Amino acid sequence: MTIVEQVKELLRQEIADSVVKAGLASKEELPEVILELPKNKDHGDYATNMAMQLARIAKKAPRQIAEEMVASFDQTKASIEKIEIAGPGFINFYLDNQYLTKLIPAIVEAGEEYGSTNTGNNKKVQIEFVSANPTGSLHLGHARGAAVGDTLCNLLDKAGYDVSREYYINDAGNQIHNLALSLEARYLEALGKEASMPEDGYFGKDIIGFAKEIVEQDGDKYVGYNQEERLQFFREFGLKKELEKIQSDLAEFRVNFDEYYSETSLYTSGKIDRALDMLREKGVTYEMDGATWFRTTEFGDDKDRVLIKNDGTYTYLTPDIAYHFDKFQRGFETLINVWGADHHGYIPRMKAAVEAMGYDRDQLEIQIIQLVSLFQNGERVKMSKRTGKAVTLRDLMDEVGVDAMRYFFAMRSSDSHLDFDMDLAVSRSNENPVYYIQYAHARVCSMLRQGEEKGYTVDGDVDLSYIKSEKEYDLLKKLGEFPEAVDDAALTLSTHRMTNYLFELASALHSFYNAERVLDDEQPEQSKARYVLMKAVQQTLENGTKLIGVSAPEKM
Repeated sequence: MTIVEQVKELLRQEIADSVVKAGLASKEELPEVILELPKNKDHGDYATNMAMQLARIAKKAPRQIAEEMVASFDQTKASIEKIEIAGPGFINFYLDNQYLTKLIPAIVEAGEEYGSTNTGNNKKVQIEFVSANPTGSLHLGHARGAAVGDTLCNLLDKAGYDVSREYYINDAGNQIHNLALSLEARYLEALGKEASMPEDGYFGKDIIGFAKEIVEQDGDKYVGYNQEERLQFFREFGLKKELEKIQSDLAEFRVNFDEYYSETSLYTSGKIDRALDMLREKGVTYEMDGATWFRTTEFGDDKDRVLIKNDGTYTYLTPDIAYHFDKFQRGFETLINVWGADHHGYIPRMKAAVEAMGYDRDQLEIQIIQLVSLFQNGERVKMSKRTGKAVTLRDLMDEVGVDAMRYFFAMRSSDSHLDFDMDLAVSRSNENPVYYIQYAHARVCSMLRQGEEKGYTVDGDVDLSYIKSEKEYDLLKKLGEFPEAVDDAALTLSTHRMTNYLFELASALHSFYNAERVLDDEQPEQSKARYVLMKAVQQTLENGTKLIGVSAPEKM
């Protein structure tokens, strides 16, 4: 618990004690103490609406309750300097903010661990994201899902959860069969033989390249195979190549997974059969018209769903149920799926499946990723200049860079449509939020280098009582909010709350820099104190940008 959290807790306790001392309510009747941060600094450092909450219990006007609470308050505690009653009964607290300076050595000592909390209590969470079919390049929807999924993993990990990152490989459906057929056709063409691409084939240049690679490697070896053997080879070769490409692009996008889970393994390991047996034992399936049905309507779905079609094949839902059953079997307590917008209608049946398995439906969380529209020079960008096709993750990385992509994809709620301004993303101006934050870090690093040249260190004897200006306190308050911002973003699965926090911290830094001289040869003691303050800012910015996958440059 940071010093800020300790003071807030002390303040909550004093508020509760004042209520009981004043005889306004018993401990048992006491409502939750809510502390708010006033939007206007003139209204103090914290405020509470406790007087309004007590009106029904105390049977008095809120203003009178507030007056009686204040009269019973022990102002010597919780660093309180002044208390004021405002409006109908809000109580505003003005603190002696010198206590905030204790944050500085605490942040410096914690280093990259600053902001870590134990909120998750090591609870096992699995986040499955991207999971694109391995049949082509990742598009912008996948890119946004990758940025959001990875940032959620970082946030939950920082908040004390045991997080596993997983990519589900859809390698068992018709799309992989079409990939094999496409590669077979291109292979035969590369050998100068006649061949036709399948109707739903993949026409990308990568398939042509793979075929040429096979010819260079093995010549016409596979012409003599029977088609089943040949397709088996092309299936495995194409899948391996496509996955390598996806993994390479994602790694460059700073996204890595703990597990790549094969859909095919669900078939070969018998896990689908076991999941079906489990559902049958629970009495939630029935047979009708030669098909096996799942009674999802008993769990809130709008209609029952087919699991096994009358031709004996599984529907798309069946391996998905087996996959999620396996996730729980592996010990994950919470599952978070990051899905594209086209999967929205799929949520009720998967929630039903989770409940039918015997788990709480809320143990499965779904994050929907809405569409992304690119804009450049005021015009909507629909096609890549390089390929003439839909813009891919690779195209956008080459065009605007990873930092801008990671920030822009995280800065809005994932369930809202995103207009991506490519001009803004590459601009070196304060209007570009990622530049604004990175520049704050580079500015701090510049001051630290200057301080080092003067012989300042974070380990020396520094008198932090020189930290006392309003801008310094504003900056310290924002630094103190970091652990709470991590928890808030993690618990609400809201990546944009972390980007918002970083923007506010950068604003506080720039505001301080413009108002105060950091290194002043005529004020050496004050300069030493501010040097250490800058180190605390640098560390917090670095820790925060790392959470959203954005670099923190030392020079710009």
